[in-house]
Amino acid sequence: MEVTKNKKYGGHILALPYPSQGHINPMLQFCKRLVSKGLKTTLAITNFISNSTHPNPGIVGIDTVSDGFDKGGYADADSVAAYLERFEQIGSKSLADLIKKYEKSEFPITCIMYDAFVPWALDVAKKHGLIGACFFTQACAVNYIYYYVHHGKLTLPISSTPVKISGLPELELRDMPSFFYVHGTYPAYFEMVLNQFTNVDKADYVFVNSFYKLEAEVADTMSKISPLSTIGPTLPSFYMDNRVENDIEYGLNLFHVDSSTCINWLNTKPEGSVVYAAFGSMSTFDDKQMEEIAEGLKATNSYFLWVVKTSQESKIPKKFIEENSEKGLVINWSPQLQVLSNKAIGCFFSHGGWNSTVEALVFGVPMVVMPQWTDQTTNAKFVQDVWSVGVRVKVNENGIVGREEIEECVRIVLQGEKGKEMKKNALKWKDLAKEAVQEGGTSDKNVEEFVSKCIRQFDGQ
Repeated sequence: MEVTKNKKYGGHILALPYPSQGHINPMLQFCKRLVSKGLKTTLAITNFISNSTHPNPGIVGIDTVSDGFDKGGYADADSVAAYLERFEQIGSKSLADLIKKYEKSEFPITCIMYDAFVPWALDVAKKHGLIGACFFTQACAVNYIYYYVHHGKLTLPISSTPVKISGLPELELRDMPSFFYVHGTYPAYFEMVLNQFTNVDKADYVFVNSFYKLEAEVADTMSKISPLSTIGPTLPSFYMDNRVENDIEYGLNLFHVDSSTCINWLNTKPEGSVVYAAFGSMSTFDDKQMEEIAEGLKATNSYFLWVVKTSQESKIPKKFIEENSEKGLVINWSPQLQVLSNKAIGCFFSHGGWNSTVEALVFGVPMVVMPQWTDQTTNAKFVQDVWSVGVRVKVNENGIVGREEIEECVRIVLQGEKGKEMKKNALKWKDLAKEAVQEGGTSDKNVEEFVSKCIRQFDGQ
């Protein structure tokens, strides 16, 4: 959809997400919110993502930058470190070229909003005299733990527990982000999450994809060190406050989605009766873990909708799908917002990624969490012990989550007294999430303040 010619805008935000689904969606949604309040926004995705998805994000403009892997994207890189290094090298120049392109247009860029995973974008913004806004896609709690390690306030490897950090509950080793929980794993990603804080003090704005009442204590603690604004949850407005017109989908999907099969199936099931099992776009399991998930779901004797990526299909036990066709449906990808908002869903069996966790809270769905890596271990701690909206599975001595454990956790959520309490808490967070983005809510006020400042700065040019 073309932006109306000659429309008056109070500034032009160029948004640069880290090029993965879980980072693009929140930033795109925030851009839509900014447009609804009078700013022009353009989302800068990589050439590869643009060519492979042909996005149609509606009111948000789309442009491209190069990550140095235009033909194959991340898959063409030799390693994580090689990808990140080339993205910084090529991306910095490409971003600068994009800024120069718009200098000659009707709507020159006034602010670069960049994913905290690409801090070099702030350096580019400052070289061109632009406002720099840092966007953290993960929880305040996780960001604060990374901040502590980056600044040497927490020494690795962790030698004693519990870990005590101001504003956070006491944390055991398994509650820490996986890079610290199993120290030495994924060194390139480890360096990336710490590098988020290399220059954040030079950013004009710091946004966090969370909402204040969800993380009030840690947000207040962090704000004493560096001003930050909670602006979430960044879900399509249709599910939140309906103040952004025609905003029903994220609008940019890296995977093929056919919603009809699973939604039609869900619509035939009783309210609160289905276990929705989905573990994100990056999780992979070995054959043994896939077998335990399959048998665990079967043992619950509940309806289940299980999302299994095409690359993982061969790991499903033989004849499992046909033998359980009356109770279960296995699909390759799902329209998660539509699924979680369906009344049939009673439990979300999840990896505990931040977007999935927030989506579950927004729809009031209690969870069984099986964290895999990065921030998921910390999110799981909060789901179970802080927000009291779910249970975290226990891993056995072989590093596997067994079928009995899966069955027991699902039964607790779907059938037990504890499950009723979790559902009640989930509905409470659902109301508070919506309150945050509605007119006068904490997130809405933070967005309004940013927009007002942008407009004032733009008018003063």
